[in-house]
Amino acid sequence: MKIILNKFSGFLIVIILIFLLGDVVYASEKKEGIENFPEDYRPYLYELKNKHPNWNFIALYTNLDWKYVIDNENVFGKNLVPKSYSDVWKNTKEGEYNVEVDAGWVDCSRAAIEYTMDPRNFLNEVRIFQFEELSYDARTNNLESIEKILYGTEFYNNIVEYRKSDGSLITTDKKYSDEILSAAKTSAVSSYHLASRIKQEVGPFLSHSSISGIVSGYEGLYNFYNIGATSSAEPMGAIINGLRYARDGKGASQSVKDKYRIPWNTKSIAITGGGIFIGESYINKGQNNIYLQKFDVNDEKPGDLFWHQYMTNVLAPYSEANSIYNGYKKSNLLDNIPMNFVIPVYDNMPETIVENLNISRSDFVQDDTNVYADVSTTLNLRSGPGTSYETITSIKSGEIMKRIAKGIQAGERWDKVVLNNGITGYVFSSYIKEVEKPQITSIELKLSKNKINKNERINLEVKIIPDDVGDYKLTYKSNNTSIAQVNQNGEILGVGAGKTSIFVVAENGVSSSIEIEVESQVEEILVDVDNLTLQTGENYKINTLIYPRDVTDRTIKYESLDKDIVTINSDGNINAIKKGETQIKISSGQIEKLIDILVIDKIDTDDLSYDNNLNISANIITGIDVEKNKVSDIKKLISTNYEINIYNVNNKLLEDNDLVGTGSYINISSGGNTIIEYKVLIYGDVNGDGKINSVDLLVLQRHILEIEKLNGIFLRAGNINKNGKNPSSIDSLLIQRHILDLQIIKQK
Repeated sequence: MKIILNKFSGFLIVIILIFLLGDVVYASEKKEGIENFPEDYRPYLYELKNKHPNWNFIALYTNLDWKYVIDNENVFGKNLVPKSYSDVWKNTKEGEYNVEVDAGWVDCSRAAIEYTMDPRNFLNEVRIFQFEELSYDARTNNLESIEKILYGTEFYNNIVEYRKSDGSLITTDKKYSDEILSAAKTSAVSSYHLASRIKQEVGPFLSHSSISGIVSGYEGLYNFYNIGATSSAEPMGAIINGLRYARDGKGASQSVKDKYRIPWNTKSIAITGGGIFIGESYINKGQNNIYLQKFDVNDEKPGDLFWHQYMTNVLAPYSEANSIYNGYKKSNLLDNIPMNFVIPVYDNMPETIVENLNISRSDFVQDDTNVYADVSTTLNLRSGPGTSYETITSIKSGEIMKRIAKGIQAGERWDKVVLNNGITGYVFSSYIKEVEKPQITSIELKLSKNKINKNERINLEVKIIPDDVGDYKLTYKSNNTSIAQVNQNGEILGVGAGKTSIFVVAENGVSSSIEIEVESQVEEILVDVDNLTLQTGENYKINTLIYPRDVTDRTIKYESLDKDIVTINSDGNINAIKKGETQIKISSGQIEKLIDILVIDKIDTDDLSYDNNLNISANIITGIDVEKNKVSDIKKLISTNYEINIYNVNNKLLEDNDLVGTGSYINISSGGNTIIEYKVLIYGDVNGDGKINSVDLLVLQRHILEIEKLNGIFLRAGNINKNGKNPSSIDSLLIQRHILDLQIIKQK
């Protein structure tokens, strides 16, 4: 599933966020040669280099932290999978599970993003093609290799001829390979990519209508890449639309036509102009392979990260790599042309490669046994447990390897092994045998206590039976690392609230487990009001959030410090009794927060009234039209003889043409004495500038990711669906749809 730039499909939102995250700079850098890759990449790349000496590998050091990358890609609607996929591939959060973002497509799981973004998963002969460099490289691009790609078509070793609009035939002195190489140099796009794209789009014959030059009404026009060739109901609709683009860019501006050399009235101009078009959108912006077009993580060129993404299908690079490989293999080109592969590297990547989600952990038990290949010739090492997975390398008869996971699948069994050079993969269990060694029979585990706090550490006591076993290796594992983690020294760390089990597995497969409970204490309280003014007899409900999200005891207590002035119940509903000042105390665990409360006499509606579009609750005003939120607009909605002044969140007096945003306050006064001050609340305007745009989207996303939390009235402004809960990805999506004029945010 692909998305064309500037066209909304599903919920892929292309938004340019001009926002500086402090002074952090993520300038990427390239290092050519396998020796410049991290150690866990190298064995796979050496294996490919041995098999294909004409392949070259370039490390793209993104200088981005792995968790930061996954957090920014794990945004609702940005990465999708088919709805028919199993739940391990899908986002299962409440309110987001199986919500169709596009017809038949749903938001994917975080684990799916981690798997598809870990380049180490795809360093095999097939999936490596998602990293194939699509930009021009003078060291590798040459006429001979282009001709090899064109072999079997009418473009092969053929002189370019074309017809002018009057039907006359022009014969040039250039071959198609000459024009393609020239176009590659001009457009900075790989000549091999252009040649392959031409074969894919117009097929092997020069008579294809897009490049024949004789289509009635469009004589002398050519479109080798079918740019703009969208389908329509008219005869030859896609062809006609493509030729219309070749004629005038379908009404494009003169600057655009000049850039793409439109009209494409010769084959040379069409091949070059189309190449410039292809390079302009992604390839020349540093996104010069399929992986980078899907995941915008290369900051080699100026621009923001994570938004300029061509596809929403999270598995698109994986799938398209297979198609490209099959095309090259069918054309016998895998070893006949030089190829470059640009492969990303991230900071703080997981120690172990993120595994395919189709591989069930319950089908294996951890192991650490030396085994050898019990075959007469060679044994295939595959990327997954089955013959449908790609072959990574071949293992020689008798070669010793380490089995790190033993298959317990029903029927055909596969084991996971690691070779001496560090390559990891799966082998058919029937073709390996164990190297015998002394065995551990049981393991006893003990903890000084079975309940710890979050961030607390405790050591696990381990006893091996029998105790006279020689050298042995134990593997420690938490059944849920989001609750507790354990290192290979047996030290347990409380991570999040809940219960889980810690497993200890000996290299012969003997294991034992012990349960541990982690409690999470309250660290912070957020309330959606900073202070509150009520008129006597008025009610108001405040909403309270506690952090972290996994707090064990989420009980919230409310208390009025003067019940003669206001009362508050256990749900946060305040009732104003009489005029005066007091505070509401909010507590949870050991954390307390005080909210100032001012109660004033009820204001006569004859003295102060409001337009019906406004909604007044306590001293908070909602219902303001974001298209009519200048000071002068709002003053028209208030009927009073009192003086009205409006200030922004920084206490600056606003003029009539200034915008009024969330956190601004309207001061109603008489003779210099304040009657009441109202706070403005505009849902979606979470930065208080009176607008709803991409800056608000980023501020809300930073709150959702707990990078910088919203508080007070800005917290309420972020709760766009008005359910009184913590703003979530659903609220983020509502801002996106508002920005694109798909669904305007309701202010009442």
